[in-house]
Amino acid sequence: MNQLVAYLIKNLIIDFQGELDLDMARDFLREDDSPEAKALITRLVQDGGVDDMIIVLADCLREYIRTGINEEVVRNQIKMYTEA
Repeated sequence: MNQLVAYLIKNLIIDFQGELDLDMARDFLREDDSPEAKALITRLVQDGGVDDMIIVLADCLREYIRTGINEEVVRNQIKMYTEA
């Protein structure tokens, strides 16, 4: 059982439901004047949309499955994506 559970956790895929696009991201961040929000929008425009961010974020969040995914973890991962 332990090997099966370890395999399943190792191969778990995180996906996001919904159709987030650059315009939606801008709407969500419209009233946020923080440096992080501005840097993220700049990065998303530079990348040509949100697809790369979503893929990187889902991949990076996999390592937090055992300890928990919460708002702080997601925020930190988005910040690391923005700064990369």
